[in-house]
Amino acid sequence: MAALLGCAALLAGCDQLGIEDPAKVAAAKEADGKAIGGACRNALRAIEDCYALNPKAQKAAVYEGWREMDEYMRENKLEGTRPQVANPAAAKAGGSASDGEDEAPDPRSAKGKVGDKAADKAGH
Repeated sequence: MAALLGCAALLAGCDQLGIEDPAKVAAAKEADGKAIGGACRNALRAIEDCYALNPKAQKAAVYEGWREMDEYMRENKLEGTRPQVANPAAAKAGGSASDGEDEAPDPRSAKGKVGDKAADKAGH
């Protein structure tokens, strides 16, 4: 009995020795995946783009986070936030960012286009 208690005491200090608990690692990966999914939804990214941009994340956890954020945003009538920095991984992954749908528009080019359209409508 004393040996069993001694082993339990030694195993309790495994974190201090750098030995990771598999349950804690799994819980951390799931939490990371949910955070990634929620951030993707808030950034107006499709779930498929989120998977492509985060290939190492658990897909089920990413989906769960995306879905929870989607419900929250719908219930509270919140708009998402477009990413301000272009993500080079999206272009490499072949996601929708390569066709320009998911990227924030360049204000310099949009201004020129809007001005041109306004001038056309005004007959100038």
